[in-house]
Amino acid sequence: MSTRTFRITVRGAFDGLTDDQRAELIAGAPEHDMLRAEFTAEGHLTYDLAARPFFTFRFLDSGEAEEDILDATARAELAAEGWLAERGYGFKQLRSQAQDLSLAPLGKRQRREAARAGARD
Repeated sequence: MSTRTFRITVRGAFDGLTDDQRAELIAGAPEHDMLRAEFTAEGHLTYDLAARPFFTFRFLDSGEAEEDILDATARAELAAEGWLAERGYGFKQLRSQAQDLSLAPLGKRQRREAARAGARD
């Protein structure tokens, strides 16, 4: 059985932040900028609190079967909740979306490389 890679996105909104929490998040905003977004095992947080109260965590996980994506999604949600709770940040409207990359359609470059590899075989 091959290993499947999952990308999980957990979205939500900050809620009931104190002035100190808001200031702390705004001070840390450069490291959580959307342009630096990536999927990581620990989860990567992005937000633009100056524009809107929403945040996104991006997680990378894996499993061996298609149904493992459900456990990976649950782990991602718990990790996001834990990160927020550990810092005392209120949140609401938490929702997640997961993608099994083994089922994702190939991009143009990937199709071209697959065709070249097939021609060599």
